[in-house]
Amino acid sequence: MTTAPPRRLTEFSHGAGCGCKIGPGALADVLANLVPGPRPDSLLVGTETGDDAAVWRLDADRALVATTDFFTPVVDDPRLWGRIAATNAASDVYAMGGRPLFALNLVAWPTDALPAEILAEVLAGGADAGRDCGFAVVGGHSIDDPEPKYGMAVVGEVHPDRVLTNSGLRPGDALVLTKRLGVGVATTAVKLGTAPPELVDAAVASMTAANAAASAAAVAAGATGCTDVTGFGLLGHLKKMAAASGVDARIDVDAVDLLDGVRDLAEAGTVPGGSRRNRQWVADVVDAGPGVSEVDLLLLADAQTSGGLLFGADPARAREAVAALVAQGVPAAVVGEVAAGTGRLLVERGGRRRTGIEPA
Repeated sequence: MTTAPPRRLTEFSHGAGCGCKIGPGALADVLANLVPGPRPDSLLVGTETGDDAAVWRLDADRALVATTDFFTPVVDDPRLWGRIAATNAASDVYAMGGRPLFALNLVAWPTDALPAEILAEVLAGGADAGRDCGFAVVGGHSIDDPEPKYGMAVVGEVHPDRVLTNSGLRPGDALVLTKRLGVGVATTAVKLGTAPPELVDAAVASMTAANAAASAAAVAAGATGCTDVTGFGLLGHLKKMAAASGVDARIDVDAVDLLDGVRDLAEAGTVPGGSRRNRQWVADVVDAGPGVSEVDLLLLADAQTSGGLLFGADPARAREAVAALVAQGVPAAVVGEVAAGTGRLLVERGGRRRTGIEPA
């Protein structure tokens, strides 16, 4: 009698990576019922605007950044999944302008369905990411769960006067995006077994690339507004930023780079449920210009796993940041601009560049 081969990791996932997040609309309804307690003076960033991480001042020169993130398998290689999940968890620290110091593993594991050796590989992948990013992995917590999940709680540090927040966009800023979009579509195709090998390789390379250089470039460019583009997609995270900052934003569809092949997959219907929920959630604030298709909007709302940073900076300094990042191999581009407003998002194809900002 032969032993049946083990199931692929992605077969255990009800959703791909950050695409398995609770939808932004449903989450907002839950959080609306929470009554915050008194705000300590040392809490620099809390829950008010749904920022990427909490920031706690220690003294005049030091503040801690604390965050957590975990999700279901996005690839079938356990070590790669661990690396992706850990890179993604540390990204929230970079999005606040900080650097990660140490992390704790978060594990949910189907002990009757998957052997411990596979879990060991997942944890090894997390440790690999920690070494690459310069933070220590110092333990964690695990539970038995029918669906495997992995991630980290990460603690970092930042100077209290140089914290980046999602409420810091300013009218006149150029918007810089530091990774290509389409990971949600790609990982959904992986789960379905329809992803071309070259797309899988490109998506994995994107998801395992840390945002350290992008964070440093944002700080050097004088940015005050920043977020990482993950489960709520570019439009979802920008909606939160625009509302928190009290501005409007414009995105040039033609300036937003996509992973090769994801548009064809999306046009054929391979779109994660999380991306469709994101698209529905932003519908009330999005104005689409001529030539912008529903597929364009779905791709801009695509639920990313370990996505890039989105930050605003003075146009000239934004272009300098993009040039420096591209020279380091980071696929950064100026993708839009910020104007005074009330939180609306204008999506155009080609677009009218009212501040003279050209895509990099």
